[in-house]
Amino acid sequence: MDYNYMYDYNYPASPAPTDAEIAAGVAIAGVAFLFFIIFTVISYAIFAFLLGRIFKKAGVPQWIAWVPIYNYWKMLEIGNQQGFWAVLALIPFVNIVSLIFMYIAMYHIGKKLGKDDWFILLAIFIPIVWLIWLGFDDSKWPSDEKKANEKAVAKSQA
Repeated sequence: MDYNYMYDYNYPASPAPTDAEIAAGVAIAGVAFLFFIIFTVISYAIFAFLLGRIFKKAGVPQWIAWVPIYNYWKMLEIGNQQGFWAVLALIPFVNIVSLIFMYIAMYHIGKKLGKDDWFILLAIFIPIVWLIWLGFDDSKWPSDEKKANEKAVAKSQA
């Protein structure tokens, strides 16, 4: 008796994807990538606009909010922190320490605009709300620090 037929493992291979299926997959990936790029650009524009409103209150030119890395540098500086942490944020693991200094700067920015201590929780957990709140409320930057920021900007541009 021949039992070899029970051990026949030659199953048919799955068919290779057709050119149309490959094209459909590439098209779907391309559309998803396009939506990602559009979402990223819109998010950055909203962030820069709101940060520019805060910079205006602090006496810093609003255009700085639109320059990557330099906007974080200035944000750290108006929050009484060293600006170089913005550059160090590009280094893996060091960026965690940089983020802590960014939160400290955000805390100081909130305090300068007359906010309570708990306000930093918005910056940590819901930063868009923190930016909108500070960007559109009627709080004022302390005038002596605003003048110092304006002088520092004028000096750096000269």
